[in-house]
Amino acid sequence: MSKKRGLSLDEKREQMLQIFYESQDFFLLKELEKLGPKKGVISQSVKDVVQSLVDDDLVLKDKIGTSVYFWSLPSCAGNQLRNTRSKLDSDLSSSRKRFAELIEQRDNLKKGREESDEREVAVEELKAVELQHNKLKEELACYVDNDPAAVEQMKVAIEVAHSAANRWTDNIFTLQQWCSTNFPQAKEQLEHLYKEVGITDDLEYLQ
Repeated sequence: MSKKRGLSLDEKREQMLQIFYESQDFFLLKELEKLGPKKGVISQSVKDVVQSLVDDDLVLKDKIGTSVYFWSLPSCAGNQLRNTRSKLDSDLSSSRKRFAELIEQRDNLKKGREESDEREVAVEELKAVELQHNKLKEELACYVDNDPAAVEQMKVAIEVAHSAANRWTDNIFTLQQWCSTNFPQAKEQLEHLYKEVGITDDLEYLQ
């Protein structure tokens, strides 16, 4: 025969509230500890359960003389629900306002996409430079055993292309840093723009 399952905290809270609602009376803690077991709440846990109800404004308590009395009416729960709803409405209003601000920031960021256009131009020029760099390397391989002067000219051209490629790469990194610093709230939009113009995590300086 399986052992009877004890009440969960929520079930204990509900049962203790029933004691208040059914009697609509005032109770001392020791009285509640005697009534709790009749509702399935052991006396040792009554104090913690009642305190949790007090913390949630479902049960009120007050000290009269040297005694502390607890009480709750159905209207207390209604007031608590109204307060909760009021707070949720306030949170929803704040969230909507924040959402509107983010939309406005996004739209403003789209209006100022000159930086994005510059990045696109920079990427295209970088690709052209890298293509030329690779082409020169291939041509250099063909002349390496022939004309020393031509080889030297090719080496100079490669150095120029190499320097230009790294200069554009540095410009792109500088633009990314500038955008991250000035538009931290638009991180996702910026990452999307980078992907659109071909800037990926693989971008790095030529060695």
